Amino acid sequence: MDRIDLFRIFVRVAESGSFTHAADTLQMPRSTVSTAVQELENRLGTQLLTRTTRSVRLTEDGKLFHQNALRLLVDFEDAENQFRLRREETRGHVKVNLPGRIGRLIVAPALPQFLERHPGLDIELGMTDRSINLAEDGTDCVLRVGPLRDSSLIGRRLGMLPVLNVASPAYLARQGTPCTLEDLPSHQAILYASPSTGRIEEWEWEADGREESMPLQGRVTVNSAEGAVACCLAGLGLAQLPAYDVLPHIHKGELVDVLPQWRPAPLPMTLLYPHRKHLSRRLEVFTDWLTELLNEHCFPAGPLPF
Repeated sequence: MDRIDLFRIFVRVAESGSFTHAADTLQMPRSTVSTAVQELENRLGTQLLTRTTRSVRLTEDGKLFHQNALRLLVDFEDAENQFRLRREETRGHVKVNLPGRIGRLIVAPALPQFLERHPGLDIELGMTDRSINLAEDGTDCVLRVGPLRDSSLIGRRLGMLPVLNVASPAYLARQGTPCTLEDLPSHQAILYASPSTGRIEEWEWEADGREESMPLQGRVTVNSAEGAVACCLAGLGLAQLPAYDVLPHIHKGELVDVLPQWRPAPLPMTLLYPHRKHLSRRLEVFTDWLTELLNEHCFPAGPLPF
């Protein structure tokens, strides 16, 4: 096995913290991964990882070598691509994770054009509203909507997503249209439970520059934006959803914007990577395209039309 392959295997083990995870994401036998790391340690004459029955951790020498190996791998990939770039033939595999609705409604329909433009790139597209561990999953980048809780990742802020209060005409005809915040306790909401924590989010709004919230009653709880949109369209209650998700339904008369003066604070949309200084050319090509695509579909150029 050549040194580049040894470096790749070591980096994947180091970032996933597991020989088994690394083997799964590299699609190699675990024994091959273990042997490769041992061979690299023998070549370097130092121990890079400490192994226990529960975890794999970098030694001090391992931490230093990990950064150098990561830089060398990106430099090697860029060197391979430097002539292909002249012919727009960047090659490689990009594994990305997106929120389900964004992946299905925005990214997937646009992918054919991207793949035609970059025939040497393959995309592995994960779609979930649940937070994932980039290193353990072998993911190159992840798109997250909302405040960030993982400070170990490097983020590129893409924009702020407007959020609307919506309901179906059938629900409003049955329950009445809320006109003030005082009306909300008498209404049903589509309750949203975080797929990561299970915590049910409260109804939120901005007032005088402050963010306020209150719990609402509801008979239906969902853990995905897809579920919230479907239940709202079915007339099961009020919902707070990103503008890009509901504007088409509003324009068709399938949903109605309510309480426009008490909307939630816009949600930050962030593209996250494990590392900032070692972004490969293949990942740059994909994320630049993704950023342009999301700017076109998610962030209004001016005020909302109502």
